[in-house]
Amino acid sequence: MRRAVIAEALGSMLLAAAVIGSGIMAQRLTADGAVALLANALATVSTLAVLIVVLAPISGAHLNPAVSIVACLRRRIDPSVATAYVVAQVLGCLLGALLAHAMFDLPALQISTHTRTGLGQFLSEVVATAGLITIAVSCTTPQQAAWRIPAWIGAAYWFTASTSFANPAITIARAVSDTFSGIRPADVPAFVAAQLLGALVGMGIAGWLVDNEIPDHPRTGAAPERT
Repeated sequence: MRRAVIAEALGSMLLAAAVIGSGIMAQRLTADGAVALLANALATVSTLAVLIVVLAPISGAHLNPAVSIVACLRRRIDPSVATAYVVAQVLGCLLGALLAHAMFDLPALQISTHTRTGLGQFLSEVVATAGLITIAVSCTTPQQAAWRIPAWIGAAYWFTASTSFANPAITIARAVSDTFSGIRPADVPAFVAAQLLGALVGMGIAGWLVDNEIPDHPRTGAAPERT
């Protein structure tokens, strides 16, 4: 259990550092917003794929409170495990933001001023998270998850108005980074609510379309809900 929680914290830290750090690098190298978004997306999906492969045997590689909550609701992990995972994911992502700032010699503590609001943004988060959960539940092996989930996130970076946060822990971490990937703290609650709603929608879709019974993870009880 301790190894699994540490794996979730470490993986979340590295994922957040990749999301925020690649945004900082992209913004420094180009003034072209499309190129910056492409660089940000490629770094994110590459990191996500590697983390899933490495951490799935240890913790299930959830790296996302929405995934852990759905896993708990589907009785793949116990509520105590889900709670520990969510805390580890949020703390890990916050540390990842600090790490990204340190690597680029920026002030460690920041508050984002990047406004992200509106019905289109919130609907985008519902769609992105619902798709993520549906795909995660359909994966029967870490190898499947390692390309299916990053492929979805990479695509959703471009076809959603919100650029696909789809992760409450990452959303919270982005609020303390006034960089390319940031989000204004005032916009965080609506984003998180949209993500949790999307997670429930995705769980319902997966239960109807997929709902395949997969053996529990030997250490944590985690099943295919990974990201």
